[in-house]
Amino acid sequence: MYVAVKGGEKAIANAHALLAQRGAGTTERIDYTQVQDQLGVLISRVMAEGSLYDPELAAKALLQAQGDVLEAVTLIRSYRTTLPRFGTTVAVDTASLPPERRVSATFKDIPGGQQLGATFDYTHRLLADDLEAPAIPEPDVDIDISMPRVTDLLGKSALIEPDRPAVGWTDPEPADLTREPTTFPMSRAERLQALSRGDEGFLLSLGYSTQRGFGNTHPFVGEVRVGEVEVSFDAPEIGHDVPIGRIEVTECQMVNQFVGSAEQPPQFTRGYGLVFGRAERKAMSMSLVDRALRKDEFGEREVSPAQDEEFVIAHSDNVQATGFVEHLKLPHYVDFQAELGLIRRLNDEFDQRRNAAGKDAS
Repeated sequence: MYVAVKGGEKAIANAHALLAQRGAGTTERIDYTQVQDQLGVLISRVMAEGSLYDPELAAKALLQAQGDVLEAVTLIRSYRTTLPRFGTTVAVDTASLPPERRVSATFKDIPGGQQLGATFDYTHRLLADDLEAPAIPEPDVDIDISMPRVTDLLGKSALIEPDRPAVGWTDPEPADLTREPTTFPMSRAERLQALSRGDEGFLLSLGYSTQRGFGNTHPFVGEVRVGEVEVSFDAPEIGHDVPIGRIEVTECQMVNQFVGSAEQPPQFTRGYGLVFGRAERKAMSMSLVDRALRKDEFGEREVSPAQDEEFVIAHSDNVQATGFVEHLKLPHYVDFQAELGLIRRLNDEFDQRRNAAGKDAS
C-alpha cells in the first residue's frame, strides 16, 4: 500500500473529478450502446483479454477507461473476480460452428467454399471521407452449408498429426488459471488458457518472430472461422446439459511444417487459437505461439523467446504487466533516497581513492 504525501488526498480527489469529465462540455457524451454496436473488434479484444464474455460490460469499461484498452481489461478482470461461480460449461463444439466468415490459405476450393464475410483483407487502407454503410448484398443461396474443417480433411489422409492421442486416451480436466497459481511446466490446455487472454500485441510480435526464424515454424493458415457457437451448462441435478446462449468466437487452425522419425512418417503439425469475439489477428498469433511452445513434443531445440514457456506466459498477461510498469509512477521517495544515499557514499569513496592515488603518484 502506498501512503500519499501531505496534501495528496485532495490532489487525488481532483484527479478523479477531472477524469470523470471525459470531455464533457466540448462534445456530446458517447453512449456505451454506440461503442458496443460500432466498435465490435475493440469490444472483442476487451472481452478476450478480460476473460469475460459480456459486450455490454466491455463497452462500459472502454468508456470509463476513455478508450484505454488495458485499463478497460483491468476493470473487466477486477469485476470478474466478484462474480459467483455456479459450475462449468460443456466444451463448445467448434467443428459445427456456422461461420460468418471462413477462409483457408491452404486450398482454394474447399467443401462449403470460402466465405469472406466482413474483412479488411482486401481493402486499400485508404481513409474514407464518408463512413456511411453501403447496402448489404443479398446472400449467395447456393453456398454449401456443410463446411468440414480443412485439418480434418488432411487428417483423413494422415497428412497431419491427430488432434488427440490414440484410442483409450481421456482428456484430463484442465487447471483453471483464474483460480489456481501458475506453475511451470504447464500442460498445453493451461498454456492455451493463458494465450487466449494474453495481450494481442505481445502475441502478435512473438508470432511474427516465429515467421522470421525465431521459432522453427513455416505456417499456413489451414482455416480461420468466425461465428456464433452454442454454450451449454453442465447441470448434474437435471441430468442433461442446458443450453444457456450463444457467443461469438474466432478459431484458427494453423498448419505447420512436417516432422518425422523412424517410427512415424512425416506429417504436418498443428497450432491452435480460439478467442472470444471477432479477433482473427489474435487467434492467428495465438496459434503460431502455441505451435512454437510445443517444441518438446517434437524434440526441437529451444532457440528463441517464442519457445520459452515461462517467458511467453509470464509476460503475455497485460494486466499484470500494466500493474508492474505503472506502479513506477507512484511514490518511491524512501527507496530513491536510500539509493541516492548509496550513490553519494560510493562517490565519496571513489573520490578518496582517486585523491590517495594522486598523492602516491606525486
